[in-house]
Amino acid sequence: MFQQRALVRPPSPRLAEGLLTHLERVPVDAQLATRQWADYRSALHDNGWETLLAPAADECPDGVFIEDTMVVYGDLAVITRPGAVSRRLELPGAELAIRTLGYRTARITDPGTLDGGDVLKHDRTVWVGIGGRTNTAGADQLARLLAPLGARVVPVTLTKVLHLKSAATALPDGTVLGHPDFVDDPAVFPHFLAVPEPEGAHVVSLNDGRLLISAAAPRTTEQLAALGYTMVPVDISEFEKLEGCVTCLSVRLRGV
Repeated sequence: MFQQRALVRPPSPRLAEGLLTHLERVPVDAQLATRQWADYRSALHDNGWETLLAPAADECPDGVFIEDTMVVYGDLAVITRPGAVSRRLELPGAELAIRTLGYRTARITDPGTLDGGDVLKHDRTVWVGIGGRTNTAGADQLARLLAPLGARVVPVTLTKVLHLKSAATALPDGTVLGHPDFVDDPAVFPHFLAVPEPEGAHVVSLNDGRLLISAAAPRTTEQLAALGYTMVPVDISEFEKLEGCVTCLSVRLRGV
């Protein structure tokens, strides 16, 4: 029986054309990416998550990275305004999907820009990475929208990676994982744990102490297993070539 839900979107046939900021472009195997996406979806299913499909966005190379289209907090889905103008074509289908599920919606508006991948939530703290695709105006708008729900937005300077969650994610106890080379100021997080691999900075908390993690981070997997977590590695190599990670391939829908 499914305990929670996640919104996903299949890869576009144009995936290999996806935007790059910090990495050099290398060939992407679209067929392998489709298989990896299916395996990612299966990993969520196998760990108690129902995956719900947003309408395909075949014209959008980065559409599979659906996390960037919204920030969900409680019963509110804030539809973002991506910093890359071309990615704004991804929003209508994602908004339709979340509205169909009964969520209230609000929008980030000009001059604000906000990518969902820049937003890291734990309990009632919401860290927002600023400096790449997200600007201060976007973070301020998000803060105003979430304040009535009891959330506190904390801006985080970002200079070394595409998105905040390219550098850091949170464990169930609130400890923030990050690779030292990509986190500008670890002190912004009350509890910070350095991990040995860049890919290890990205985890998705599943259920019952289970963590989804990239198969490209075996040492971090061992580190977290030693802390008592059950690790669920997935191979997402084709998405990592496009600065993707395990968080950005879904929007997890759960309470705060």
